[in-house]
Amino acid sequence: MSPENKYQVIVVGGGPAGSTTALYLAKRGIEVLVIDGRDPIGTPLQCGELVPSNQEMRRLCPGVPDVDDLFQTPESAICRNVPEMHLVTPSGKRLRYDFDGLVLDRVAHDEALVERAASAGAEYLVGTRVKSVSEDSVTLSDGRVLTAGIIVGAGGHLDVIRRSHWTEKSMNIPVKFAIKEGNHTNALELHFGSVAPGGYAWVFPKDGCSNIGLGIQTRFSRGVSLNSYAEKFIDSYSGDTIYRGAGALPMSGTISTFSKGNHVVVGDAAGMVLPSNGAGITIAMIGGRIAANAIADHILDGKPLREYEREWKRQMGTVMSRSKRAFRLGSILFRLPDWVVDLLFNPITKPFIWRAVTCRSLLSLRI
Repeated sequence: MSPENKYQVIVVGGGPAGSTTALYLAKRGIEVLVIDGRDPIGTPLQCGELVPSNQEMRRLCPGVPDVDDLFQTPESAICRNVPEMHLVTPSGKRLRYDFDGLVLDRVAHDEALVERAASAGAEYLVGTRVKSVSEDSVTLSDGRVLTAGIIVGAGGHLDVIRRSHWTEKSMNIPVKFAIKEGNHTNALELHFGSVAPGGYAWVFPKDGCSNIGLGIQTRFSRGVSLNSYAEKFIDSYSGDTIYRGAGALPMSGTISTFSKGNHVVVGDAAGMVLPSNGAGITIAMIGGRIAANAIADHILDGKPLREYEREWKRQMGTVMSRSKRAFRLGSILFRLPDWVVDLLFNPITKPFIWRAVTCRSLLSLRI
């Protein structure tokens, strides 16, 4: 540990955003500590565990460089490689698309990322929660106080730094899911309509089990609870339940600024989730690398921290803007009566729907 508990950078949160930030800071020779209340990091599971393959990421986010350097998911963290995605209407009609997706063992994925960062020189303090953050210090729940020149909030949508230093609000969509034993599908499935008003339900096959869940916009649920929607959808699939989980996704896009003074936010804390499809793991890692390099440039060369936002916009601005537009459109369409949603999903609209989901321009019909 650093003398007198002092670091160049402290990262609060060791998920994909925080550990990626720590990894690339350590690679630049920056002394960085990651603090996380979980032990091990990655638990409890809070998501659908789907990420695109590196080849798919190059198509989805063409402005992001060095994809293979950033995403190094070990085989041990991949439960299944699934080459097709189905968008499913209320009547069961399917639009089928080629999509190279990896369904993860999310805990193993996050643990591997922690190992990468630690191997590069990052320090970790796990099983300890952050009580508060001031200008240059972090107070832990056990009373210890650590100091740093830069403090990064990577603690998700409830991040302590985001809540205490930013007044800007994000729209958080609640999600619930379960891991159920059995072989329920051979494709990645997204279900739309009244099954998940304002959102979607999913079925992602793993190894002998599936991750099954949904997220909704409560303002469209007509007083019906998320629990009711989740139980109805999840219980429609057979098999013993291995695990049940819940979480929330910030679905209004990135916030207007990622830094205030010497405080920085990244990942879900900064709204780095694509609203049109809920992708957050890889997007958080993209943000983490950008944040790390901007922080390192600030420490080593005196460059302003606002370069973080500028580089994010250069790499991800177009993708995020398209995703936000698609989400606003979908929020209107997917609360229409189910029979209308069925009509909207057809061979003519198929390429437009896919391009909206994958954050591409609607002016080109190539899928």
